[in-house]
Amino acid sequence: MKKNCWEMKACEKCITILGGEACPVCRAAKLHGTHGGVNGGRACWTIPHTKCDGSSQGTVGNKSATCIKCDFYNMVKEEEKESFQFSIENAV
Repeated sequence: MKKNCWEMKACEKCITILGGEACPVCRAAKLHGTHGGVNGGRACWTIPHTKCDGSSQGTVGNKSATCIKCDFYNMVKEEEKESFQFSIENAV
C-alpha cells in the first residue's frame, strides 16, 4: 500500500499541534487518488500552506525548493516514475 505524507512524516492522523487545525493536505478532496493517495496525501507539494514540521510552509511557489529536497516527495517521484506530476492545476 502506498503511504500518504502524514504516514511517513508521522503526523497524528493528519492533525497538527498548531491550534489543532488539520493540514490542508487532509482536506484536498480534489486530489483524492492522485498517485494512489488519500485526498492530497501523495501530492502535498502542490498544496499551499501545508503544515510540514509543525509550521505553515507558505505558497506552493515559496515551498517548492524545500519540497524537491523532501524524502517523501522523492519517494513518490521514484514510485510513480512516468506518471509523476510535479504540478497539478486546481489542486485545492
